[in-house]
Amino acid sequence: MLMPRFLVSTVSVTMMVLGAGVVSGQTFPNKPIRIVTGGVGGGLDFAARLIAPGLLSSLGQPIIVDNRGSIPAPEIVARASADGHTLIFYGSPFWLAPFMRKNVPYDPVKDFSPITLAVTAPNVLVVHSSVAANSVKELIALAKAQPGKLNYASSSLGSAGHLGTELFKAMAGVNIVEIPYKGGAQVLNALIGNEVQLMLANAGGVAPLLKSGKLKVLAVTSPQPSALLPGVPTVAASGLPGYESVTFFGVFAPAKTPAAVIDRLNQEIVRVLNQPDVKERLLTAGVEVVAGTPEQLAVAVKSEMAALGKVIKDVGIRAE
Repeated sequence: MLMPRFLVSTVSVTMMVLGAGVVSGQTFPNKPIRIVTGGVGGGLDFAARLIAPGLLSSLGQPIIVDNRGSIPAPEIVARASADGHTLIFYGSPFWLAPFMRKNVPYDPVKDFSPITLAVTAPNVLVVHSSVAANSVKELIALAKAQPGKLNYASSSLGSAGHLGTELFKAMAGVNIVEIPYKGGAQVLNALIGNEVQLMLANAGGVAPLLKSGKLKVLAVTSPQPSALLPGVPTVAASGLPGYESVTFFGVFAPAKTPAAVIDRLNQEIVRVLNQPDVKERLLTAGVEVVAGTPEQLAVAVKSEMAALGKVIKDVGIRAE
């Protein structure tokens, strides 16, 4: 709803380089690597620019961060050469766009090779202090007793807060009304001012506001408690079993990129993400490092497409 160093044997490294060479005719990498990602100054841009210096030191090629929108970015990478020199680092707008838009010029599964599930950003269920609920269970009971009386804020169509709350409504069987706003600052101001009674907010962004006493945090949306908000229970454990809504970001290459190249990129990106200073800076920015396998990323994307794709269709969410 941003590892410890691998000890790779000489034989493994040799086989990996030779494997890439068989396909491309030369070793990887042999030119600058381009990471296509989100807008300048955003969380994805920040994370990509943290990763880039570490990759430069080990891969020996310049790392270029290219900031693009959620539709142009995947299209650029889908059409790029499958040699590992053009990557995309993105989140759910990439793989959920086909559910909300017509004629999306790429297939999020068929046109890409997963490299690593990089970071996650759990959301937090927050209510105004006047709401007579101190747990998820109590909130659900209140919403059922007063159908259509509670409002929630969303920052944009198809955002994590929007889709995560719609998933919550569907699973809990409650009627809570969406009030759309433009941008994160507006939604938080609306909640503080009691224009709306609840929202799913970014855990890192809302934490400082909890000290004001105007807001109450009920739960985090991740399957496990989050280091960003120690002591706060999960939605699943405090009233809605099975619920999960986590914003996650992954790195992909074009489809048919050689397995040896994918393995090399996975190892190098995971190594950088697990450096203590990188993990600390990302945690401060509100995201937690996962640094997983290509298979984990593939499973996560397909799982979210199944769950949120159904929500998008059932609610009738369209971007046009």
